[in-house]
Amino acid sequence: MIKDTVIFALTSSVDLANEIAQQLGIPLGNCDVRHFADGEILVQLGESVRGKRVYIVQSTCNPVSSNLMELLIAIDACKRASAAFITAVIPYFGYARQDRKARPRQPITSKLVASLLERAGANRVITMDLHATQIQGFFDIPADDIACLPIIAEYFQNKNLDQIVVVSPDHGGTTRARALAERLHAPLAIIDKRRPRPNVAEAMNIIGDVEGKSVIIIDDIVDTAGTLIAGIDLLYKQGAKEVYACCTHGVLSGPAIERLKNSNIVEFVCTNTIPQAAKKAQLEKMTVLSVGKLLGLIIKGMEENRSVSEVLQSYNSKS
Repeated sequence: MIKDTVIFALTSSVDLANEIAQQLGIPLGNCDVRHFADGEILVQLGESVRGKRVYIVQSTCNPVSSNLMELLIAIDACKRASAAFITAVIPYFGYARQDRKARPRQPITSKLVASLLERAGANRVITMDLHATQIQGFFDIPADDIACLPIIAEYFQNKNLDQIVVVSPDHGGTTRARALAERLHAPLAIIDKRRPRPNVAEAMNIIGDVEGKSVIIIDDIVDTAGTLIAGIDLLYKQGAKEVYACCTHGVLSGPAIERLKNSNIVEFVCTNTIPQAAKKAQLEKMTVLSVGKLLGLIIKGMEENRSVSEVLQSYNSKS
């Protein structure tokens, strides 16, 4: 079935799409993305997709609206070119943090994006570590949320750290931190914090023992790094020997790079769901793990009509 599969890369995910195509053993599909002077976007397919299964790889990271429009236009182009099945591969799903009405008269933008993807013609969505898993329910088409935890866990297992404690930066991330702690056979701690306004967090207390320990703090998204830095400072005050931080999506906007550069963190680990080459050049203690192999295996499994759970279990056992 792979011979009837086409992988297209849009602006934000060219390198990652190349990794996926190499994993599948097929060339990357030919398409041209143009941005005109007035801001309009054209996606021109350079090959026939009639009757084929198409995967369009695009993270809706910064610039979010532009990358989202590229994806919607590419889906529309494939639909109008008679593709048999269109899958949007969105390693980082923008607007995922707007998943509910936190205050009166606010939008639920992640639902809006889900509706736009469906209306454009997507038949399936593959994404990674959604900020809120209930976003899967916003879709009336299959939506697979793939966990990056196996990749992160394998990396830290190979570091052979002593006396590890895994820390959740807040109560909401406890499930994720516990899963990593179980893989590393380590205890769990939780940072108790409050958020007075968006992108501002105040760490209050630590539930658990971190004194003299190698601490790994894990989150799904690091944006301005305010939450992370507050947590790191508190961990060192509570006697942590060394602190590592990891996340799936390194958004790293605004002052994030400078904050991490000036912190006492040993290493910051994230994945390439968002392109990181420029930021890694600025931050020496940054390590970027690739999700290309995992996504390639997921797509291959789908093409062979295998369950996603079966593919993930196979990946976990090998790693």
